[in-house]
Amino acid sequence: MVQKEERRRGRPRSFDEGEVLEKARAVFWNLGYAATSLDDLARATGLNRPSLYGAFGDKHALYLAALTRTRDEALASLGAALSTEAPLKAVLTGLYGRAGAVYRAGDAGPRGCFIIGTAVTQALDDPEARAVTAGFLAEMDRLFRERFERSAGELAKGLAPETAAPMASAALHTLAIRARAGADEAEMAAVAKAAVAALCG
Repeated sequence: MVQKEERRRGRPRSFDEGEVLEKARAVFWNLGYAATSLDDLARATGLNRPSLYGAFGDKHALYLAALTRTRDEALASLGAALSTEAPLKAVLTGLYGRAGAVYRAGDAGPRGCFIIGTAVTQALDDPEARAVTAGFLAEMDRLFRERFERSAGELAKGLAPETAAPMASAALHTLAIRARAGADEAEMAAVAKAAVAALCG
């Protein structure tokens, strides 16, 4: 182990790990974890198997790295969107609109949400993926709940922040699934509008 670590330190990498991870994530996003092969990852990243193993470990470790990166990026984006002081209805409308555009994008077609599209299936027999996914959902609910607590007077009558939070998260998940299933922009906009109406009255 020591010799292996010394060899790694002695050989500076000639590639950007962040760029490689982004390319690998695209493959997992399009194909799903199970259907993605090491050959698929090697072709997409331009690295051979030994280089991939050296940088990330095995296929599962590479997937978890992509999953964790996506979680961190998504939560940071959500937190930033909910931190603005605009009226709640405008905040949610903008948030769902931007999310829908992201979910409908993709080099191979609309891909939805990376976590919802790949990790929900993988979580069935993968404790690490399940833990990341569960933590992601809980953090989404927390971020929405905290915003709703600050804007409780703007929620629909009788709707408490702790009840509204999972509803708001579920609307994002619904948009992701519908995008993956081929929903067009008009359908996505209608779902988003209904979600905002349910939350804000």
